[in-house]
Amino acid sequence: MTGLARDDAEALSRPLRRDAQRNIERIIEAAGEVFAVRGFAATLDEVAHHAGVGVGTVYRRFPTKEALIDAVFVDRLQVLVDLAELALTAPSGWAGLTEFLRRCAGLNAASRGFRDVALSIGTDHFARVGGRMVPLVEELVARAQTEGSLRPDVNAHDLPIILAIISDLPPPGPHVRPALHERYLQLIVDGLRAGPGTGDLGPMSDQSDVEAVVGEYVPAIRRRS
Repeated sequence: MTGLARDDAEALSRPLRRDAQRNIERIIEAAGEVFAVRGFAATLDEVAHHAGVGVGTVYRRFPTKEALIDAVFVDRLQVLVDLAELALTAPSGWAGLTEFLRRCAGLNAASRGFRDVALSIGTDHFARVGGRMVPLVEELVARAQTEGSLRPDVNAHDLPIILAIISDLPPPGPHVRPALHERYLQLIVDGLRAGPGTGDLGPMSDQSDVEAVVGEYVPAIRRRS
């Protein structure tokens, strides 16, 4: 290793200064907001402007748009994990499960552009979501079913498909009223409740169903991008 290469490696391994760390946090936060509105059309220049930093600062930490998308995705994944863990502290399984669905649906509705961006560069991001989220969602589902509030023929794999359906509603605009997703989420939530008169859902969903649904979004999203 040359002296220069060694110096570069050592610089990268050193902890970031506090101001540098704040800049990274501002860039990731700004990128989430910009991608949510502009989708894949957003540029690193736009992110830098929104974050209030020089474009060189963005490129130094995130040399490609894909690298920045990945950082935003990791940040968003932590938000989802936090929501699931918070839902597990709710006074009842039903309250925790339904509040988790509502918060996730609201997050997706507010940042549909970012969902499209993440899907457009590959589905491996969603495999990472599954690795961290499935155990938590399984616990939410089991808790609600144990107390008898959630119908027994629902499982953890149904939730991402439900959220995908709700998230695919058109975003608010001149002809679509705000929070329209809340109406249809409530219809679905009512259908999740255990009780007499529920219909047959057919075969239980599994991970292959989730992957198939996510996979079908990708070609259309890439065409839009």
